[in-house]
Amino acid sequence: MKKYRGIFLKNEKEIGFMREANRIVATILDVLGENVRPGVKTLYFEELAQDLCRKHNVRPAFQGYGGFPFALCCSVNEEVVHGFPSERVLKEGDIVSFDMGVIYEGFYGDSARTYAVGEVPDETARLLKVTQESLMKGIEKALSGNNLYDISAAVQQHVENAGFQVVRRFVGHGIGRKLHEKPEIPNFVPFGLPGVPLRPGMVLAIEPMVTAGTYEVEVLSDNWTAVTKDRKLSAHFEHSVAITSDGPVILSQA
Repeated sequence: MKKYRGIFLKNEKEIGFMREANRIVATILDVLGENVRPGVKTLYFEELAQDLCRKHNVRPAFQGYGGFPFALCCSVNEEVVHGFPSERVLKEGDIVSFDMGVIYEGFYGDSARTYAVGEVPDETARLLKVTQESLMKGIEKALSGNNLYDISAAVQQHVENAGFQVVRRFVGHGIGRKLHEKPEIPNFVPFGLPGVPLRPGMVLAIEPMVTAGTYEVEVLSDNWTAVTKDRKLSAHFEHSVAITSDGPVILSQA
């Protein structure tokens, strides 16, 4: 594995392992999404995720990472990221974000999606749509020769043009043999920083977290769950993407 500016560049074989890791993650997220409905406890999704990891013979990437106690990050409504599965019951009109990772042959997969629970208000549906669109806008800029912050700018512009905000405190990241590798991938353009030219072999976990109100967040007393300060809704979508000479390749698709 080569290094460029402290960033690990993956070869074709390594990207193949990561493609399989991320395919498994996408498969798990598909099943979780099929089970989203009013009346379900969020702990049920943790049980599903654990069962599916055993079925696919992979290890959950998040469980034990920095002391995180679950396989699945499950965040409801104003919870931005790192939410705990619990006895909380989903209600009609809620939104729920699943962030899932696995380890396959020593390589990590990582992806996230936000689902509507039953029927949601139009503005809530628009938040989910804009967040997912912003992810795809970012991925379109994940081209060899572009600057890393071209991704950031595409996400930020799409979100803010729609009247929403991007979270500053949490950002995307490189991924490979470690869950979090260089570089960090903000969903906004930081002032005064040059960014990094993109090169084939980079694998990036791009993950916009978008809020209906303020982008400011706070972490609850469990030391993990991040919520919006104004308690307005937040959505989260993430793909792991390989930079290739032929353009970006989304690895986290079933």
